[in-house]
Amino acid sequence: MTLSPDYRELVRERLREIPDFPKQGVVFKDINPMLRDPVAFRAVIDALAAHGREVGATRVAGVEARGFLLASALAYALDIGVVPIRKAGKLPGETLRADYDLEYGTATLEVARDAFAPGERVLLIDDVLATGGTAAAAASLVQVAGGEPLGLSVLLELTFLGGRERVAPLPVHALLID
Repeated sequence: MTLSPDYRELVRERLREIPDFPKQGVVFKDINPMLRDPVAFRAVIDALAAHGREVGATRVAGVEARGFLLASALAYALDIGVVPIRKAGKLPGETLRADYDLEYGTATLEVARDAFAPGERVLLIDDVLATGGTAAAAASLVQVAGGEPLGLSVLLELTFLGGRERVAPLPVHALLID
């Protein structure tokens, strides 16, 4: 399911572009104006929830940091649990880790070793799909931790960066595409 054309435009109007952040040449997609608008935020969560029901998610995993905001609300809407996938050193206890490249550097993600029951159906949630490095690392962590990654749902996909190809064969569900 995707947003109706009216909601899609409403949400698109509430995304702000910040040039040269976090470094020169990168255009950051700021979702804060969308989060502040209860109508736009509800439309996004409702659309994500419809997709989560379609694929039969039994858990959502939010990717740090903006993915947490969407994943938490989505888990509530679906009445399922949420698991954070965090930057290195932010989770207590035993963790699994994955290193990856992103459009402006390298990074490491971690998830709790016991985050998923074997075969649990996990929908990954993030705000933007760019080059796909973060999403690919997150999906590999879900799988190594025993979960079954169902796909990646994002608010916005930046197609010119080729992230969908990098995460293939993981299905991508994007509410907005640029």
